[in-house]
Amino acid sequence: MTERVHVPGGRRVVATLDRPDADRAVVACPPHPQYGGSRSDRRLRAVSDALAPDVACLRFDYGEWDEGRGERADAENALRWAADRFASVALFGYSFGAGVALRTAASADPDATPAAVSVLAPPGDRAVVAALADVDCPVQIVYGDRDDTVDWRPVVERARELGHAVEALPADHHFLGQDDRLGELAASFLRGRR
Repeated sequence: MTERVHVPGGRRVVATLDRPDADRAVVACPPHPQYGGSRSDRRLRAVSDALAPDVACLRFDYGEWDEGRGERADAENALRWAADRFASVALFGYSFGAGVALRTAASADPDATPAAVSVLAPPGDRAVVAALADVDCPVQIVYGDRDDTVDWRPVVERARELGHAVEALPADHHFLGQDDRLGELAASFLRGRR
């Protein structure tokens, strides 16, 4: 069962909530909206499908493009909304959404701290790398070892230094043909945290 949700917070953020009757949830941050990233991204759907039947998944679309600031606010609002409704909430993000998820987890309100964060193909920019040290929950980084779309190396190196879970897959940035594997990797990590 799915439900359409409008995430409060001053921007038009529309979401799909898969399995709204569950007691735990994952908020899924989509890839870059200016390159077609949306809540219907196949990698987000794969994670949601793998979380079934016992964990809800809130897949949302960012509001109007705001250079990353508004998009982070959208993720923070989605996390707060989910934290008010579920006993436990985790974060997932792919590509641009991976950076959004990590930065959101690093600055989360104490009453909306995620139980865990799993990210796929994270960008290794300075802000994302710095955020890793401030994330106060288990983190999983999954990357494609042939990915030349984002510079994943700095975030992977920092994650290893901090003792976070790191998984390399034989893939480029898009992980073609690996949706089931990706979904299960993220879901098993996220499902194990409360």
